[in-house]
Amino acid sequence: MIIREAIETDLDSIKDIYNQGIEDRIATLETELKDQDYMEEWFTKHSGRYKVIVAEQEGEIVGWASLNQYNNRSAYNGVADLSVYISRDHRGKGIGGLLLRSIEKHAKENDFNKIVLFTFPFNQIGQGLYRKQGFREVGVFKNQGIMDGEYVDVMAMEKLL
Repeated sequence: MIIREAIETDLDSIKDIYNQGIEDRIATLETELKDQDYMEEWFTKHSGRYKVIVAEQEGEIVGWASLNQYNNRSAYNGVADLSVYISRDHRGKGIGGLLLRSIEKHAKENDFNKIVLFTFPFNQIGQGLYRKQGFREVGVFKNQGIMDGEYVDVMAMEKLL
């Protein structure tokens, strides 16, 4: 398994894995699948401190993680929002932990003091991964979004670096 910084030619694989997360309704409030134009614009926002990394196994991208801007106010420059997505066929095999450890190292090297993430309270597998890596639950936003016509709660988690 190779964990490395994403390059533009990885975008198609990143998009496919992201769309799996959208389809599966376990990782994001997003409901519309992403196309190449969307992903190219998204990728341009991930430079400098806000990197995207990928997990590559035998030439195939099997997961990715990104540090995203949490808030554009300068007071929050030390806080990064986290995204982690693993290909359906590779979930539960330790790839998420490898990505989290690598992205955390990058966050520390780029002067972030905290990583935050948002997950669904029913996503017990994801929460287990995050807790194992030292994240703690901050709280639950009730009726934070709408997915498939229903209100959905969202749990906030954080890790101080």
